[in-house]
Amino acid sequence: MEKKGYQNLSDEDLLKKRKQMKAVAIGLGIVALLATAAGVYLFTSAEPGSRKMTSLTPLFILPITFMPLIVSFSQINKEVKSRNL
Repeated sequence: MEKKGYQNLSDEDLLKKRKQMKAVAIGLGIVALLATAAGVYLFTSAEPGSRKMTSLTPLFILPITFMPLIVSFSQINKEVKSRNL
């Protein structure tokens, strides 16, 4: 099976894809900030005896979920620069 890369896209499709990826990154960034704020608030508002560091684990793993998005976005930007768009 042939893997479809960004080289096969037209200029308009590539720019559209970059704009879409940028919007997704901004949306997920906002959700991540809200989740972080909620997690920190819930952690600090709990009674001192019931606080567990494991409850903050999702907040430490959250940046890892952005890695595929960052890699795709960098590949798109590299292709845009190679085409001088």
